[in-house]
Amino acid sequence: MKLSTEKRLARELSVLSLQRVDEGAAETSPQVAVLIPCYNEAITIAEVIRDFACHLPHARIYVCDNNSTDGTAEVAAAAGAQVFHETRQGKGNVVRRMFADVQADVYVLVDGDGTYDAASAPRLIDFLQRGSLDLVNAARVPVSANAFPGGHSFGNLGFSRLIAAVFGKQIGDVLSGYRVMSHRFVKSFPALSRGFETETELVVHALELRLPIGELNTPYSERPDGSLSKLHTLRDGTRILRTILALIKDERPMAFFCTIGALLAITSIVLGAPLVTHYFHTGLVPRLPTAVLATGVMLLAFISVVAGLVLDTVTHGRRELKRLHYLSLTHFRNAAAR
Repeated sequence: MKLSTEKRLARELSVLSLQRVDEGAAETSPQVAVLIPCYNEAITIAEVIRDFACHLPHARIYVCDNNSTDGTAEVAAAAGAQVFHETRQGKGNVVRRMFADVQADVYVLVDGDGTYDAASAPRLIDFLQRGSLDLVNAARVPVSANAFPGGHSFGNLGFSRLIAAVFGKQIGDVLSGYRVMSHRFVKSFPALSRGFETETELVVHALELRLPIGELNTPYSERPDGSLSKLHTLRDGTRILRTILALIKDERPMAFFCTIGALLAITSIVLGAPLVTHYFHTGLVPRLPTAVLATGVMLLAFISVVAGLVLDTVTHGRRELKRLHYLSLTHFRNAAAR
């Protein structure tokens, strides 16, 4: 009897010891938040929440509902997610709200459409931690022919190459909706976009500040039956292109305005060269309005170049301030406490 009592006590002590070890590991490991922006994803959101809860059991899962009309918020709450709401329509508005309100060490941003692979999340987080990175992008690898519509694939390739040409080639899938980010990245990200162009803004922010980033391939599935994409190829593609051009203007003003200046100068030369040639041969200036136009266009070219020089200096100062703010934040929110 005494021996069985001793065995039972030893077993209970062993269980308590394992619980303390597990609790200690949970306390010292980074706090992970899964952020899921949603608009009318009632068909898929419950499964997405369950998958991420399974593969990231210690993570907190947040769903931000963006005026859904199909009961997405209720389904998400029933599946165990913490739900809050953003009334301003657009993914960029939702991401801004989530980045501001949620506190964590590591953030997993993923769409709620069920196309992204939850099993890849631990691998992405481990890659972020081991490399002390600020952003890990999940590059989509389609698992079926229908996963990537032709227009989306073409647009993604074009935008990715444009971003690479201007800001540097470190991200191959600019428009992926699946990313893992550090605390200091999220809290230093300005989040100015309103719609799907926020994905482009995330990448440009990392490239412009030359932050440590990486990319891993992850499986990408097609939407399940009954689930409709919220991305409109032409409308949202135009908005993304407009955002890229605005970012080039804001972050690369010298290149942007010098390009405009070069185009204006070429136009002026094309208009004015025949007039100059005629003047040297005859001493007369024909087509006076054309001569005035050529002169005005050349003046605009010089003004554009000067504007680029001035704005480049301003941008350099802004970049320094953003970098200093980024450096004032810790990689992990509770790093000092640990």
